[in-house]
Amino acid sequence: MYTENKNLKLPGNPDTIIWKYLDLSKFLDLLLSKKMFMSRSDKFEDQYEGTFSEPTYEEIKQIAVNNPEFLNYYKQRRKNIVISSWHINEYESFAMWQIFTKNNEGLAIQSTVGRLKEAFHAEDRITQYIGEVDYIDYKKEYIPFDDDFFPFLFKRKSFQYEKEIRVISDVTPLNLSVNEGIKIQTDIQKLIEKIYIHPKSENWYKKLVIELMDKLEFNFSVEKSDLESDILI
Repeated sequence: MYTENKNLKLPGNPDTIIWKYLDLSKFLDLLLSKKMFMSRSDKFEDQYEGTFSEPTYEEIKQIAVNNPEFLNYYKQRRKNIVISSWHINEYESFAMWQIFTKNNEGLAIQSTVGRLKEAFHAEDRITQYIGEVDYIDYKKEYIPFDDDFFPFLFKRKSFQYEKEIRVISDVTPLNLSVNEGIKIQTDIQKLIEKIYIHPKSENWYKKLVIELMDKLEFNFSVEKSDLESDILI
């Protein structure tokens, strides 16, 4: 169930376009399970995920002098926070295709912030929040820690190209051990607005994606990426 957290920054327009770039196997898993995968925060490639900038860490160390469990709490929390990352952009991103897909056979889900909010089931055991990521200088800038999600909604400036918005949840109340992540019930029809096929893919690949969706009784609009359209001279 999506719940608003007023501490988390979000685009004001619910029609703000967002994207998820992924390979065919992950897309099929989404359709078959009707569940969205959320990764454990400390399993991301960026080792700084869920950590603090240097000015904030210095303050936390001072607090932890008389309360050592304070720092341990934040370390443990990285194992209990799960995240699904999306890319904010009005248009396709060449960089995102390059980073998140391989072998010219990936695809991209186009959605909106409003659709993302509506896609989660009210009866889910954990609450989903949505927040936009801030990109800062970790050597100079301060990350507030008055909201437990803040460490997971700041990243280094070198990741600004990601323009990331995150679905974020805390699985602590479930009292379970999370390995790589968890899957949450998702209304796929509400979530997906359109599917884009990798710009360098062959025609057979688009046909395959359409056939697979037909067999699974989904009828999303499928388009070839605009990035490899015919050159007009």
